[in-house]
Amino acid sequence: MKMIVAYIRHEAFEPIRTELLALGFPSLSISEVKGSGRQKGITERYRGAELTNYLRPKVKLECVVASGDVQTIVDTILKHARTGAVGDGKVFVMPVEEAYRVRTGEAGEEILQAHPDAAATSAA
Repeated sequence: MKMIVAYIRHEAFEPIRTELLALGFPSLSISEVKGSGRQKGITERYRGAELTNYLRPKVKLECVVASGDVQTIVDTILKHARTGAVGDGKVFVMPVEEAYRVRTGEAGEEILQAHPDAAATSAA
């Protein structure tokens, strides 16, 4: 099992979510975050003073998937998040030792199986 953590631009999230849902991966955790990197800060004028904000808003997308599904998820994120400009974001893939479904107590990769009927369920 692997955890994929991606920091992306806000406008890239909806196309990524839509495609992952269609591929059968509806389970995502999303956070609004701020961070700094190679992307320069934005200088604004407020009441005559110049203020530079180096923390840029991003969306943090997290999901845990079976090891065999990692490349599908990463390719989908890269396809929709890449503009070629500084500030597109980062994707990290980390190992996950164990996972449990709280409701049933089940454990292991079987709780992370892709949901082939997820797109049909969400359309109803």
